[in-house]
Amino acid sequence: MAHAPQTKITATYMRGGTSKGVFFKLDDLPESARTPGAARDALLMRVIGSPDPYGKQIDGMGAATSSTSKTVIVAKSARPDHDVDYLFGQVSIDKPFVDWSGNCGNLSAAVGPFAITNGLVDPARIPQDGVAVVRIWQANIQKTIIAHVPITGGAVQETGDFELDGVTFPAAELCLEFMDPAEEGDGGSMFPTGKLVDNLEVPGVGTFKATMINSGIPTIFLEADALGYTGTELQDDINGDAAALARFETIRAHGALRMGLIKNIAEAASRQHTPKVAFVAPPKEYVSSSGKRIGTGDIDVLVRALSMGKLHHAMMGTASVAIATAAAVPGTLVNLAAGGGERDNVCFGHPSGTLRVGAQAQLVDGEWKVTKAIMSRSARVLMEGRVHVPRDGF
Repeated sequence: MAHAPQTKITATYMRGGTSKGVFFKLDDLPESARTPGAARDALLMRVIGSPDPYGKQIDGMGAATSSTSKTVIVAKSARPDHDVDYLFGQVSIDKPFVDWSGNCGNLSAAVGPFAITNGLVDPARIPQDGVAVVRIWQANIQKTIIAHVPITGGAVQETGDFELDGVTFPAAELCLEFMDPAEEGDGGSMFPTGKLVDNLEVPGVGTFKATMINSGIPTIFLEADALGYTGTELQDDINGDAAALARFETIRAHGALRMGLIKNIAEAASRQHTPKVAFVAPPKEYVSSSGKRIGTGDIDVLVRALSMGKLHHAMMGTASVAIATAAAVPGTLVNLAAGGGERDNVCFGHPSGTLRVGAQAQLVDGEWKVTKAIMSRSARVLMEGRVHVPRDGF
């Protein structure tokens, strides 16, 4: 019997923030995968090793967590005042689909460096030494991200002394600006229910105060104590509790329906990436997953968030944008847990440590608007070369 050889595709394996994924230039993909559709999804699932009923992704580049089951496609942009287009695919671990409904804020940090290294940015925009500004069009959510990438000797600087909780080793600091991150226009709204705090009724579970916001990524914020938590929980406290995870998924589905993201509850099963569910609490002392002690004076608020059905080991970058935005708007659950009042930045505690994020929000004609959210991240290449993929369906 004749066996077809594997397809070899140029790719880069990168860490961005507290996530990692496989990056492709659009033109390096097989012809059938250069446009959205079943062939592209089949290719990316096979690259990552999904769907895997064992939940391990042994036969692919994924590492069986929401933070590592990720793919990115980057291309030169035809849009005015943008350098590259960035498309993110969240690959389901155990089910046969790729979720294109949102961005990955962490991997956003790696897009600028990838684009520069792979010749997708005009060389005239890259200094010999200093900071290169890469203008990124985030194609999933139709928003602009500005990446400030450190450059040394004409090349991306990856090493440095910037420490990011959730990442073991220090690296070079990279600043990201998420421009106009809230969903506005075309019937959208930063607060899709029209309220800063709403009552979310979840049949069979309960009714919860909730701030439902669409900034960075659609997110449902709840109060930790209403769920029976303190806000200091680590991954094992949540992810080992099947009943708790099922309850969170039910809350997420009903929140998605309330936010207008789905038309019926059943649709939530094929939209795992959005919305996110998070719970907040006022500052308390705790020990992070690395053993680092976090004092009440080190943070403004506690936040724990779930991604793809599990408590995240740190914090998703897009959820960090939602946290920054909600904290900047007086009266949201995040703002109240942080002490209330007006603020343009917040330091929150997550399972791996702390993170400071900022947002500029203002009340315009009775509605809250946010012009940008800012955060620091780091990124580096882990491996580059060619990924080998059995040819099947693309």
